[in-house]
Amino acid sequence: MNKKRILVVDDDPAILRLLSTNLKARGYETTTANNGEESLEVMQSELVDLIILDIMMPRVDGVEVCRRIREWSDVPIIILSARGDEKDKVKCLDLGADDYLTKPFGISELIARIKTAFRHRGDPTVAPAQSSFVCDGLEINYAKRRVTINGREIPLTPTEYSLLQHLAVNSDKVLTHTMILQSVWGIEYSSEKEYLRVFVGRLRRKLEPDPKNPRYIQTIPGVGYHLASMA
Repeated sequence: MNKKRILVVDDDPAILRLLSTNLKARGYETTTANNGEESLEVMQSELVDLIILDIMMPRVDGVEVCRRIREWSDVPIIILSARGDEKDKVKCLDLGADDYLTKPFGISELIARIKTAFRHRGDPTVAPAQSSFVCDGLEINYAKRRVTINGREIPLTPTEYSLLQHLAVNSDKVLTHTMILQSVWGIEYSSEKEYLRVFVGRLRRKLEPDPKNPRYIQTIPGVGYHLASMA
């Protein structure tokens, strides 16, 4: 089995050494970059399975790197930042980051989030009993992890797809915020309602003709979400 390769981007050499050493000790291969420009060059020349990206760097910061990468790649991105402000977190998630971890953090917590990101990329949260989901022009092919609207393919990141599939598999149910967070992200994310709100918003922008008046992903005020299952 091929080892997963992780690109670690930080302008602090000590952080690069610490993360690279710990990731290698847990069976991952690593590539490092000490600034945003170098990280973009690495992404163009090497195959990378996940990026750990510091947000505060000179010239090209992590926010801009994330934005540029999302223009052409769905590789999982975990943001590291000393900024714990909710606005910074939401901004990065809105731009396409898969996760946001505030410094200082424990290595075990980072590893858990890496595993969650890889789970989204490869393994469905629930093995669907049916091969696909079809609803009013929206079609999800579970085997191919392919989503189309009226025949037009919609590119989703692994996390976006995992969330949409979970809603589709449970389209006959109203799912609470906590139920979705625990099933898609993991029990340690149970209180991260802002994560869920941001990712639902990202899906609506990609799927809905009018994201402000959603046809597919319905909000149940004070409860959670429901994916419409009309034929």
